[in-house]
Amino acid sequence: MVQRSTLSFCDKAPTLCFCLACLQTDAVLAASGFIFIMSSLIRFWRRLHVDHPPCGPSLSSSYVHGASAVSLLSATVGQSLEAAARRWPQREAVVFLQDGVRKTFERFQRDVDQAAAGLLALGLQRGDRLAVWGPNTYEWILFQFATAKAGIIQVSLNPAYQLKEVEFTLKKVQCKAVVCPSSFKTQRFCEMLRQICPEINTSPPGAIRSSRLPDLRVVIVTDSREADMLHTDDVFQAAESRHRRRLSELHGKLSCDDAINIQFTSGTTGNPKGVTLSHHNVVNNGYFLGLRAGYDRRPRVRVCTPVPMYHCFGSVVGGMCMALHGITLVFPSTAYDSRANLEAIHKEKCTFIYGTPTMFTDMLSQKDLEKYDLSSMEGGIMAASPCAPELVANVRAKMNVKEIMIGYGTTENSPVTFLGFPLDNDDLKLNTVGCVMHHVEAKVADVDTGETVPLGAAGELLIRGSCVMLGYWDDPDKTREVVGPDRWYRTGDVARLNALGYGSIEGRIKDMIIRGGENIYPAEVESFLYTNGKVQEVQVVGVKDERLGEQVCACIRLKEGQTSTADEIRTFCKGQISHFKIPHYVVFVDSYPLTASRKIKKNVLKVDMEKHLGL
Repeated sequence: MVQRSTLSFCDKAPTLCFCLACLQTDAVLAASGFIFIMSSLIRFWRRLHVDHPPCGPSLSSSYVHGASAVSLLSATVGQSLEAAARRWPQREAVVFLQDGVRKTFERFQRDVDQAAAGLLALGLQRGDRLAVWGPNTYEWILFQFATAKAGIIQVSLNPAYQLKEVEFTLKKVQCKAVVCPSSFKTQRFCEMLRQICPEINTSPPGAIRSSRLPDLRVVIVTDSREADMLHTDDVFQAAESRHRRRLSELHGKLSCDDAINIQFTSGTTGNPKGVTLSHHNVVNNGYFLGLRAGYDRRPRVRVCTPVPMYHCFGSVVGGMCMALHGITLVFPSTAYDSRANLEAIHKEKCTFIYGTPTMFTDMLSQKDLEKYDLSSMEGGIMAASPCAPELVANVRAKMNVKEIMIGYGTTENSPVTFLGFPLDNDDLKLNTVGCVMHHVEAKVADVDTGETVPLGAAGELLIRGSCVMLGYWDDPDKTREVVGPDRWYRTGDVARLNALGYGSIEGRIKDMIIRGGENIYPAEVESFLYTNGKVQEVQVVGVKDERLGEQVCACIRLKEGQTSTADEIRTFCKGQISHFKIPHYVVFVDSYPLTASRKIKKNVLKVDMEKHLGL
């Protein structure tokens, strides 16, 4: 049996618990009048501070429920944006610096309605799938909200996808429309679509008939005009008053439980799987994340947003928080550019920043970091892959991001399930991925037996709650592999819980290195190596070994101007970590293989190292 442990929260960080709710002395209990006054003060205080850290340790097993006095929302994505436009009509919603686009909430809402009505005019209907394929541009977020308003399911495609990947994903979800630029960097989106679907050349725009993609009807290009495809302007112009009336009628019939977004996984272990999320999933994830970040209590929030929109980090933590909390999203550049991020903070006076650990590392590596005025910064969210303690400390010290929050989640969980509080103490900021989110259950289970492990022990992290996806699109078998009848989602990550409900991630079960029967979690070795003053970045992988099965290989990127040797690194480890965890191989690298969202491809890195080492 699982012991049901529920967290109670107060308004201050765990190391500075000064909440009136915690002052339960005999004197207070004896004085009913004083209790009434205190209760009134608490209710008033909590209206000002909706989200607050736990008062103190309360867990006795590796199960936690993020209880909350704040109810889940039943709103749709479209209703959320409408409410924002009414409340903050003249506040900037989005800023795209490279393209010179600035939209207030009022103007953005008008554009969304016009685009949504235009999609209906082109023949798309509620439940149809429309793929958005491309980098961070205004059209990306425009169609994110326009599809939601019209009840169309948006499909987020990685802009790095090649022919086979695009064909597979479009066919998998039976996409009726695709929105994309004509090209970006080396990617020729329109050319690739013509190769997959040559009928585009002979079909009237908006009436494609293809043998390989039988459901595809419409291709909408966001930049240059293509003779055989529609342009974004055509979508706007297609909308007539009757389509706007139909949109209004349709919008009132949408349910918060409707599927609204399909996010494809990376597909490192097979074909990509289409994670299907509902309005309820993404609206509540964005809402409670914003409360934890304190967006509702800050008079001005301008977020530097270099994370890609096709990823949940960008579309939910970015787009949904914008619609729900009235924050301004500032997009530094279409293509990822760490210098552009710093310039955006400097020129736009950004107060928050979102990024993966690699993005923050890139910004800290800029030689002229000190020339940028980062004094406007207040906080930020670092997530999407393991965050080294030294990196977090440097971001706070050198980039003025004092209220940095470390987050953890998965696309299947919409995405965030753990997130730190802005005023957490150093130990929690540096050594955990934050506290369980409200309305989320989490437990750590034994990998073999499935039983809940003792508090503080390592095991597989499981998540249950309103954040869990509807399932993988048209793939019930894969869905059942990760979501059981009890609705627990198995993350595949090795984690620990502390008594406060904060989690720490040891690594992926599949990434675990088994050296001669010893289980080694790469994240643990990486965290230690980051304490070496010469190390800028490090990734640890397991490589083949005939005798032991696997050996530990550390791939190290040194700080500029530093030199080191493999022997020096191993000497640094001796006496500090267990002998079997000390890297057998040390390889110095200049870069790592990355996904388009700047996440390190460890599976590719492993193969590269085995080739490099002649294994």
